[in-house]
This record gives sequence, structure tokens and C-alpha cells, in this order.
Amino acid sequence: MAEDRKESVEMREEIASPAELGEYVPGSPEERALLRKIDLRVFPAVWIMYLMNYLDRSNIGNARVAGMEDDLSLTDNRYSIALLIFFVGYLLGEVPSNMILSRSRPSIYLPAIVCTWGVVAGLFATIQSYHGLIVARFFLGCIESGFFPGVMFFLSSWYRKAELAKRMAWFYSASMTSGAFGGLLAGGITEGLSNAHGIASWRWLFIIEGCMTVAVSIGCMFLLPDWPANTRWLTPAEQRLATLRIQADHIGSGGQRDLSHMEAFKAAVFEWRTYMFMFMYMMIVGAGTISYFIPTITTFLGYTGHTAQFMTVPIYAVALVFSLAISTSADYFNERPLHAGIPALIAALCFIIEASIMNNAARYTILCFGAAGIWTAVPIILAYLANTISYPHEKRAISQAIVNMFANLSSVYGSFLWPSDTAPRYAMGWATTAAMCFACGVSTILMGWLDKRYPYNFDYKTHNNVSESPVPPADSEKHRGETEHLERV
Repeated sequence: MAEDRKESVEMREEIASPAELGEYVPGSPEERALLRKIDLRVFPAVWIMYLMNYLDRSNIGNARVAGMEDDLSLTDNRYSIALLIFFVGYLLGEVPSNMILSRSRPSIYLPAIVCTWGVVAGLFATIQSYHGLIVARFFLGCIESGFFPGVMFFLSSWYRKAELAKRMAWFYSASMTSGAFGGLLAGGITEGLSNAHGIASWRWLFIIEGCMTVAVSIGCMFLLPDWPANTRWLTPAEQRLATLRIQADHIGSGGQRDLSHMEAFKAAVFEWRTYMFMFMYMMIVGAGTISYFIPTITTFLGYTGHTAQFMTVPIYAVALVFSLAISTSADYFNERPLHAGIPALIAALCFIIEASIMNNAARYTILCFGAAGIWTAVPIILAYLANTISYPHEKRAISQAIVNMFANLSSVYGSFLWPSDTAPRYAMGWATTAAMCFACGVSTILMGWLDKRYPYNFDYKTHNNVSESPVPPADSEKHRGETEHLERV
């Protein structure tokens, strides 16, 4: 009985025979109906959970402008340390959490993480000192650490390679919507609840957003599926099709046997692609730390008070449009490196211009497009990672966690890039952000060339990639052409 319960929650699936894989027809009416069914259950849940994740993580920027800075005596250095300490906690739990997730029920595990951090976020309203803020931010980071890499692994276990970039962008759009919604919510709360019942407006911000997060987590327990082979609201035929289409695309286990935690960890650590993606993602995440300072930057672009909060909204709105459009193109053309690398390079150019001019209207406009370049590249890089290190699923889970864990180290030094004594030009912040975007763009395009030259193919006996010798360009294109018909929706 205990063994049966174990099998029901772990990511187990019967390996299809070559004959069964040969019978799989991509884009069939049955598959399209299944995909719609999956989308309608998966994306409302993961999207709103990530919206609350980003809201609870980044609302410290809005709270700072709304009076927390004065109440807690936050200097520039103290505020940067408060940002930094979150990522110290965040780094500790990512790899262990994904190991647990691969042996758990996502419909329970992910919402439980969300509910717990919602409670902690709400308790921020009780903070009375700088040291209390440091402790609370550390614990918030520890709790939130399992969510983002967990969702990355979860999505890449349900969707084929040519379906991922667009859906990663839809998922990641929650962070941009959170930036816009967070600005509107913060503006409304600071204007409408200032000292209501004797409570400062920034404390109301944490109370309201924490309660919203807990409510969302409870609802998502009833929406989320588990794994393709054991989701209860799929029929047996749909479960088999959901599993078969992922195996045919070399995502999921797709091989001879499951790897142990240690085997998967070693396979991920000794995979050179892990480190390439780590560098790419570290650079773009480091550039993305600008989001914590956008409310502050807008105050030095001529906007004050509640207007500074509301003027963060267009920045995220522009980023949302560009991200969804370019990620849809990445899926349509089944291409990742250029679709991620070029926006990163455009962002680098925008931030170089930001450091060179002083016209506030022009700087605000360029900031919109620079931010769009950052947040367009992020979901495509994440899809590219899942597409490349695609199987076995245990290795993919740990690779995604390692990449996300070390990439977030960039948030440690990124939190010190915008000291107020460099305002209003912020030359150090703009120049460093431009350099990180440029490094990301170049390394992503280089990874595209390496990926063609050295195709990924995992050997279950040695736990290594078996195609490490260079592949002539013509042969590489032929190999990709043979499988391209399996990679379109």
C-alpha cells in the first residue's frame, strides 16, 4: 500500500516502445484538445501564483517610497543589504526543493510554498526595526526559493520544446504584470489607506498583499495538475497521450530508467551546458535587478509621490507586449538564441544611451525599451535551457535549479548598483546593467553555435552526453531537419 502511494506521487511514467513513439502524430485533433485542456488548468494557476511571488518579493521598493525608509531608518546601504539577504536565503533551497518536487505532487507542493510565503509576507507589517526587516527578508527568501525553479521543471514536464518559449513568456509575464499591478496597488494603498486605523500605508501594503497570496494558494490547489502520467482529471487515454508526446520530444524521462538524486546531481554538475546557461542567465538576472529600483529611478526622472508609483506601470506594460510577441515568434520559428540574444543586445544599447543623456522624457522612454529587452530575453533563455538539457527529467530538474540558484547570485551585487549619491545620472547602474545585457546577448548567440556543433544526447550508462565530438554543419542541419516536424504545434 505504501509503495502504491509512492508511485502515485512520483514522476513515474511507462516508457513507450519505438513502435508507440512512431504512432505519435504531432498536431492531431486529440493533441490539440489535450493541449487546450492542460493550458486552461495549468496557466491560470502558475500565472497568478507567480504574480503574487513577484509582488511579495519586490514590493519592498514600493514600501520604501511609501514611508518604510523613514520609519525603519533605512540608509542606501541598509536597503541594499535588505535586498541582498533575501537572495542568501533564496540560494539555499532551490536544488533540494526541485529534488523533492520530482518525487512529490505539484498540486500540493507548489501551493504549499505559496501559502507559507504569503503568511510571512503579511507579517512584514509587524516589523519595527531594520534588524527585523533583515530577518524577515531572509526567511522570505528561504521559503520562496523552491517556487520558480519548481515551476520551470513542472512546465517543461508538460510541454514540448516548440511549445515552451511562448508559454514561458506567458508565465513570466506575471512578473511584468506584477510590476504594473504592484505600482497601481501601491499607489492606491498609499493614497487611500495612509494611517488608516493608525497603521502606516506601507504596512497596509504588506497586509493586503500577504492575504491575497494565501487566498490564491488555496484556490490553486484545486487547479494544478500533477504529472502527465498520474493527473486525475485526465482520462487514461489523455494521460497516455500527454506522456507519449513528451517522450517523443525527448522531454520527461524518455529513457531507460530513473536516475537517483546523486546520479542526477552529478550528471547536471558535469554538464558543460549547465555552466553556459548559468552565465547567460546570471547576466540577464543581474540586469533585471533594476526592477527593485524603478520606483526610485522614476522619482529622479521628475515624478514624485503617488505619480512616481503610477509611472512604473507603462515600463512593465511595454515589456509585456514585447516579451509575448517575440516569444511567440521564437516558438513559431523554433529558434531560441537569436530571439533571446538580440533583445539583450538592444537593452545594452538602451542603457548605454541612458548613461549618456539627461533629458528626463527621453530617459523614461528609453528605460521602457531597455526593460523590455531584459524581460524578453529571460523566458526565452529559460525555454532554451529546458529544450537543450531536456532529459532525463531528474537531470533537467537539477540543472534548472542550479542555473536559477547561481544566476540569482547576481542579485547580491545588483542590489548595490543604484546608490542615491549617483543620482540623477546613475552612471554606475546604467553602465553595469548595459555590460551584463551585452554579455548575455553575446553568450546566448555563442551557445546557439555550440548547440549546433555539439548536439545534446544523454547516455544512461555513463551519465554523460554521447555527442561531444564536433558535428559538421551540414550533418547538424540534417539531424535537426529530421526532428523538426516533431517540434511544431
